[in-house]
Amino acid sequence: MRHGGASGAVVWVTGLPSSGKSTFARRLRARLAARGRPAALLDGDAVRAALHPAPGYDPAGRAAFYETLGDLALLLAEDGLVAIVAATASRRVFRDRVRALAPRFVEVHLAVPAKLCAARDPKGLWARARAGEAPELPGAGREYEPPVAPEVVATGGEDEAALEAAVAALG
Repeated sequence: MRHGGASGAVVWVTGLPSSGKSTFARRLRARLAARGRPAALLDGDAVRAALHPAPGYDPAGRAAFYETLGDLALLLAEDGLVAIVAATASRRVFRDRVRALAPRFVEVHLAVPAKLCAARDPKGLWARARAGEAPELPGAGREYEPPVAPEVVATGGEDEAALEAAVAALG
């Protein structure tokens, strides 16, 4: 059953670690709520923490995690919600799989340079990567594949124009 007559969608907010994905996603959810559009936020860190056993950060663990995260988003979208996913998804194939299956898909790329992300580093991930303790970090030890043609490009989590563009892309 569709909620409020609105069609469901998946908005995938991607970018390097510490680029502002969670901030952007929270602001987008609030903006949609203010307009009466039902939305749910699937923050990658929160979802990962809720899964048992916890998925690993090796390539197989990441693939399984992003498949699960994408499937959760698709379930929400099929029920008429806007599922906002805030997760790096370092390989395009993770995001493209959901794009192909979603009733509507909006990809938001936080195009923040690695140097700026490393300077922000609220979780200490980039510092751990520099110390050799996080070799799988996308953008540091692991490649990050940015979107080829995202619907929205943002300069960070506070990018007001990108927030409005994401809302507009949802129709």
